[in-house]
This record gives sequence, structure tokens and C-alpha cells, in this order.
Amino acid sequence: MPHRFQTILLFGAPGAGKGTQGKILGQIPGFYHLSCGEVFRTLDMNSELGRTFMQYSSKGRLVPDELTVDMWHKNMQARTVLGEYKPNSDILVLDGIPRNVPQAKLVSRYINVLEIIHLVCKDKEQMIKRLRRRALKENRIDDAKESVIRKRWSVYEKETYPVLAYYSKEIIREVDATGSPGRILERILECVVPTQETHFSNPISGEAPARAKKASVGKVRSRKA
Repeated sequence: MPHRFQTILLFGAPGAGKGTQGKILGQIPGFYHLSCGEVFRTLDMNSELGRTFMQYSSKGRLVPDELTVDMWHKNMQARTVLGEYKPNSDILVLDGIPRNVPQAKLVSRYINVLEIIHLVCKDKEQMIKRLRRRALKENRIDDAKESVIRKRWSVYEKETYPVLAYYSKEIIREVDATGSPGRILERILECVVPTQETHFSNPISGEAPARAKKASVGKVRSRKA
């Protein structure tokens, strides 16, 4: 099995704020954010993968799971080679993938999921209003239609929500997705910072991860004993 990226998944219904929070988190040293949508937007449409993607998207069809994961993985490899993402020092923060259980199984070859941040808003109608406001603000009139938004919710509930059951409950953290972006970020940081400190050195000082320090202390005590 190839080296797997140490990963945190941002998970939640449409409008939960995955993209917004991912972008903010990606600005913090030691975290690297990537959305699946960004992968598709940066494809070279003259490449083999780009042309294949266009064959599906131009007909309004979903890209098959294996092809989606292949596109994502090749994109990650390129970012690694360019030094944008540093697997030995950065936690990969993903949103938009995996979108269903088959994708979760396929992508498990490439990622080790340390934690899942499940952004939760129990008021579905509030989330739908949030999506409409965002679409109108960004001048995406078609995306502001209530029928389109409810269709996205239906797909999420049928295909994406079951992904949570694929992973261990022990790594799933429910985070309240209501309130200001800053307040939501505060809740997320309470979950992800301990995970970062356990698995990675301090990105600024280079200080060893907490797990390594505990092991070192244990060895010292063992010698004294």
C-alpha cells in the first residue's frame, strides 16, 4: 500500500460551511485544505483526464467514483511534487470527497483518516435559506432555486450521509455549524488542534509531536527504574 496522507475530513450537509471553514483552516500552518470541487476546476481540459471529465460533465452526468478518486489522487501527487502540500508536516483537510461509501472505500488506499469534523445544523430550513443567500450573493441564480437546493439535500441524505457509518464513531466529532464563521472555527479548532499536536511536529518551532514526547518521557522513566 502506498504512503497514506494523514487526513481530517470536513463533513456536513449542503450549506454547513465546509468550504468556508476549510479555506480558513488551510491558512493555519500545519493544515492543508483541498476541496474536490477545486480539483475539477483546476483540471487541464486538454489532458486525458480533463477530456474524460468533460465527456461526463458536458452531458450532465456524474463522474464515476473510480475516475473521481483517480483525478483527486493525481492532483494530490502534483501538489506534493510542487511542494504545496508537505505530507510529513501537514495534515490534509478534505471536503467534498468521499461523497459516497464506494468513494470512501477507494480513497482509503491513499488517506488515513485521523478525524472527521461533522458540521451539524439541525434546522434544515435555515440551511436552505443560507444556501439561497449564498447563491444570490455569488450571482448563481440557478443554484438559488429552492428545487435545486432540495435536490442537493436529497442526494446528500441518500448517498453522502451514510459515509459516516463507514468510519469508526471514535473519530467523528460533531460540531455545531450555527453562528458566525469565527465561532464555528473556534469549535473546530478545539477538535483538530489536539489531533495535529499528537501526530505532527509544531510547524513553526519544529517541536516534537505530543505522542513522541510522551514516548520519550516513558523511555527516560524506564531507564531510571
